[in-house]
Amino acid sequence: MSETSTTLYEQLGGEVAVNAAIDIFYRKVLSDSRISYFFDNVDMEKQAAKQKAFLTMAFGGPNNYSGADMRQAHAHLVQKLGLTDVHFDAVLEHLSTTLQELNAPQNLINQVTTIAESTRNDVLGK
Repeated sequence: MSETSTTLYEQLGGEVAVNAAIDIFYRKVLSDSRISYFFDNVDMEKQAAKQKAFLTMAFGGPNNYSGADMRQAHAHLVQKLGLTDVHFDAVLEHLSTTLQELNAPQNLINQVTTIAESTRNDVLGK
């Protein structure tokens, strides 16, 4: 089976892999003083569920994402808490190291970070 015939979602390991990655990812994010305060008043169970649905859709899996678009969802973080490229970079770092810990191949990690990077301007309201 060639890589082009399977989605990134399938190549990463599907629902089990995305769920494991998000759980590890948020443990990293919440322990990082550079960005953890963005989640101080967030229901993390709901946040993790939204992120799992979003990444599943973004990686070519089943589309069950019904959250706000990236610009709308993060506008208050930009306006009230000063969300910047520095914070976005920290999130990308945690996403990448999470996938490395899960032994994802580097070519798939690169695809994931490219997808995440494509949301930067919307997340930061640029």
